Amino acid sequence: MASKADGQHAETLATEQQNFGSQPKGVEWTVIVLTCQYKDSVYAFQRELEIRQQKGSIAPGVVLLTVEDPEAHVGSGGATLNALLVAAEHLSARAGYMVVTSDVLQTARILILHMGRGFPFDDCGRSFTCLPVESPNSKAEALVCNIDVLLHIMAHKLGPGCPPGVWVCSTDMILTIPSYPDICWEGFSGVRVVSVPSTVSYARNHGVYLIDREGFVCDIIYKGTEERIKECTLQDGRVPLVSGIVFFSSETAEKLLATHVTPPLDACTYMGLDSGARPVQLSIFFDILLCMARHTREDVFVNKASRILQSSDIVNPTTTDSSDTAIMRSARAVLWQELRGIPVTVAYVADGCYDYMSLSADDHIRNLSRRGSVPSGFVDRHITHSELTHPALLNENCSVINSLLDGEVRVEPNSVVQHCHLQGSIHVRSGCLLSGVDLMSSAVLRQYQLSDVIIQGHHIRLRGLKLKIFSITGRRDDLQVPFASDSSTFLNVPWSEFFERTGIKKEEVWGPSILGNDQCLLNAQLFPVFHTCEPIGIEDVLWFLGLGTGRFLRKWQSAWRLSMKGVLSCLDQQAELAWRRQLFLTRAQRKVQSTLLARRDNSLWPLIRAAVCEGHEQQILNTLDTVAATTEDLGVAARTLACVADVLGCMAGGQGGLRSGPAANRAWTDAFRLLENGDVALGVARLTEERGKWLNRPDLLVRAARHYEGAEQILIRQAVMSARGFISLGQVDLPPMDHWVVAECPARIDISGGWSDTPPITYEHGGAVLDIAVLVDKRKPIGAKVRRIAEPELHLVLSSGGRDQGVAMEIVCQSLEELRDYCQPHAPGALLKAAFICTEIIRYPSQISLRDQLMVGFGGGFELHTWSSLPHGSGLGTSSILAGAVMAALITAAGKSCDTTSLIHSVLHLEQMLTTGGGWQDQVGGLVPGIKMGRSKPQLPLRVDIERIAVTDEFVKILNDHLLLVYTGKTRLARNLLQDVLRNWYARLPSIVENADALVRNAEECAQAFIEGDLSRIGQCLNTYWQQKKSMAPGCEPSAVRQMMAVLQPHVHGQSLAGAGGGGFLYLLTRKPRQKEEIERILRASEGLGNFNVHEVEVDVTGITVCLTATEGQSNPTRII
Repeated sequence: MASKADGQHAETLATEQQNFGSQPKGVEWTVIVLTCQYKDSVYAFQRELEIRQQKGSIAPGVVLLTVEDPEAHVGSGGATLNALLVAAEHLSARAGYMVVTSDVLQTARILILHMGRGFPFDDCGRSFTCLPVESPNSKAEALVCNIDVLLHIMAHKLGPGCPPGVWVCSTDMILTIPSYPDICWEGFSGVRVVSVPSTVSYARNHGVYLIDREGFVCDIIYKGTEERIKECTLQDGRVPLVSGIVFFSSETAEKLLATHVTPPLDACTYMGLDSGARPVQLSIFFDILLCMARHTREDVFVNKASRILQSSDIVNPTTTDSSDTAIMRSARAVLWQELRGIPVTVAYVADGCYDYMSLSADDHIRNLSRRGSVPSGFVDRHITHSELTHPALLNENCSVINSLLDGEVRVEPNSVVQHCHLQGSIHVRSGCLLSGVDLMSSAVLRQYQLSDVIIQGHHIRLRGLKLKIFSITGRRDDLQVPFASDSSTFLNVPWSEFFERTGIKKEEVWGPSILGNDQCLLNAQLFPVFHTCEPIGIEDVLWFLGLGTGRFLRKWQSAWRLSMKGVLSCLDQQAELAWRRQLFLTRAQRKVQSTLLARRDNSLWPLIRAAVCEGHEQQILNTLDTVAATTEDLGVAARTLACVADVLGCMAGGQGGLRSGPAANRAWTDAFRLLENGDVALGVARLTEERGKWLNRPDLLVRAARHYEGAEQILIRQAVMSARGFISLGQVDLPPMDHWVVAECPARIDISGGWSDTPPITYEHGGAVLDIAVLVDKRKPIGAKVRRIAEPELHLVLSSGGRDQGVAMEIVCQSLEELRDYCQPHAPGALLKAAFICTEIIRYPSQISLRDQLMVGFGGGFELHTWSSLPHGSGLGTSSILAGAVMAALITAAGKSCDTTSLIHSVLHLEQMLTTGGGWQDQVGGLVPGIKMGRSKPQLPLRVDIERIAVTDEFVKILNDHLLLVYTGKTRLARNLLQDVLRNWYARLPSIVENADALVRNAEECAQAFIEGDLSRIGQCLNTYWQQKKSMAPGCEPSAVRQMMAVLQPHVHGQSLAGAGGGGFLYLLTRKPRQKEEIERILRASEGLGNFNVHEVEVDVTGITVCLTATEGQSNPTRII
């Protein structure tokens, strides 16, 4: 047995990424126990459980135990008792007890999953048979196995509401529970079995419950006669099938646990066997539960004890001697004494469906290839976690699972390809199952017509050797029917035909020790595993189909061969699981590469998390490094570096600090410098080299992730700077010395579509933003003025209030050194310094001094003043609009000219130089008059196109009467919001991608509402927009703002915080006109709203104005723009 160890990357990442969907709260398991047949497989399957826990499908605190069945076969009942003992042992030790105590069961919820016996169509058994479904809401991408569906059903469908106790679930069936059954647990005691409906004909080969009117189990009938089964018919005309799921109350579980010390039941557990007891085989249904059934009589139960084998058991036929019968009678007597009288009730799930995973290949192919109902939380896919170069060659009624199909691989209906890497021209006709075929072996398949055959690659261990061998059988073959039967076949033809075709003799297939009914396909020694002179490959079984018989016959005869039963007893399930993980990883690497290079909006986050959970993070990092270094698209490279940051953050396991933080450590400077200079390939190589030094601690991983995000920002800036191609400057006369160039701008209100203008969203998805240029309290609140001065210096004056108001900061720059901090946004005067460089008035860096540049170019220096009457963090686009005003004034003062479109792209360029990032909606909103729509296409270079929205003068007056601004008193922290949004966008969280689509749609709809003059519809768009903002940037709605909006809601058509949210201004579209005083009264009457101010606002119809004045305050300035 193996207990759960701390996984290398076990983490929840709840603080790192949003969940990809939620499901109803399920059972909080205390322990999950998986029983398996072979000791050698325990650690492989324990690892599988631990990976699921790391990926989030099993809760972090659950104790995971994988327990091998005791040495002898002890049946489902014995395996249950042994698993219960092991679980109680672990819980007792955790509780501080020195011995096993049943007290620990009183509050525990335990799930025991039985893997059962070997399964000839999947080397990892029925439990880990991969299904053609996906779980789109999973935090980490993963193959969905039968055990995953059953875990979901037990935790979220059958288990909710149950009291403490023990659930036992077989995994030898495909179970579908579409609904959420309302199982009543009030007043429950004893045992409850879960049953699903069945037809009488299907039940003939299975077990059914006989239930009385009160819902108690009276009898359990296995493979009964038709008449006996019909006695179990319910009112719906169907019979209640034994589904393999049982719940024991904690009291009942304690009684069952107590039997492990009583001979001969002690032999069902590892303790008894270790003590030398003779093994006992018990069935959970036909021994443990049957003794509790109401109609069971003691004399029949005890004295006619017999062992019932399920059809899934692949064991040697045994005879029951008198001593075995005596032991069984003794065991049943103990069960009767301890458990008789405990009630067994039925939970009948009327819409449930049960498909036993039989030994029929035809049934198995049908289970994996049919399209039908799947449990909620899963999606049916015929191509599952696979990569194909020609998907059109696959019929929609086939299934391809965890495979790579390179080249023209055609798969017809009702065939399954799983865990294969096929290449070339291969035709898989109907009725086939291909499993575990590797790339080298696939070349041989091209020579054969494949139809109705099962071809499997097996990893086995044989006397210390690790081997890969192959088996082949027919879809219609019965593994267990005796050779002497007329229906016995191999590869779908009678044995005689097979022997004639191949030259193989019967005595070569079954040795002299195999007689009578044991001579069946299951025991036929057909499959070569070792040859002293030649390697064994897939061709050594494919020749059975009729090619190259002579040469292959001699090799076959001299090879060491195994039967299917022998193969199943030698399986190396750890190697098989490793092969499946390698295929999954290779496909993941291909998906990462193709998604990035094709600029798809698929989220790579589930794949990243899966790779880290499985210890494959380095392979994913290598793939990302290759993409980043080789792509010529800066946008792709930036997204790729963001993915590297996600991998590093995931590796940190939720430890090491927050992802947002500084990214200017000198160790990364060389890499950053290379990226800034445009050498992306070498820059990525330097990043990779430095990254290797930061992988051994969570805090270092987080810091490395921050620096990768810093590198990503460099590439975003360079991508956005492609907008420079749309800047056109003309040459005009220099204005006279000491004449002021004054630029004044309105503020802007973003009506819909914001965030879609933000790089990289704007050039990866495309953006559309509807803005209004507005006067606040009848004034243009933002402006700049500049004049040429005789002194060869830059004299910068920053006013913290409106024009000619408030406190001013003065900065004088007399050397280039004093411009060095132009790219540090929080440095005093950084925006103004960057504007001088962006307009190319000053060249920086340069060998020519600042003084000489100014004297040669302009005959002196510049004095530049800026102001804004809006508070910091207003959300009205102040900084970008101010940048536009500064740029317009400087361009004019330097003897140049530009139009508004060039100015908009110039501000984009400036903000990238300033390293503040940001989009284009602010300058579009504040520089272009009135109501307008800005749009950008999903491409580089980034170009913004403007459309003025045609509205009547009368509607503008109406709008002015209904628009108000409320300053909330809360400072907006847009940069923090921006970092989160960009991280989520690069992760391509589905909710973010869907919201980006919705933002653009809403903007277009809102523009139409303006054209039609529909205030109510505009208000609806505003409200929708606010919800979209909150979805884009959770946390952008402070509680005080939420309260304020709730108070105002009855009085407005619509409302939203301006900009990114988080504080600043709230804008309202009131139901009634001219409501400033009324809104003030309503807000004053509400407690807890803090300091607020209500401002009048009206549509600005002139946009940016640039004028030339000879002296300050000149009454007739010359209008330039």
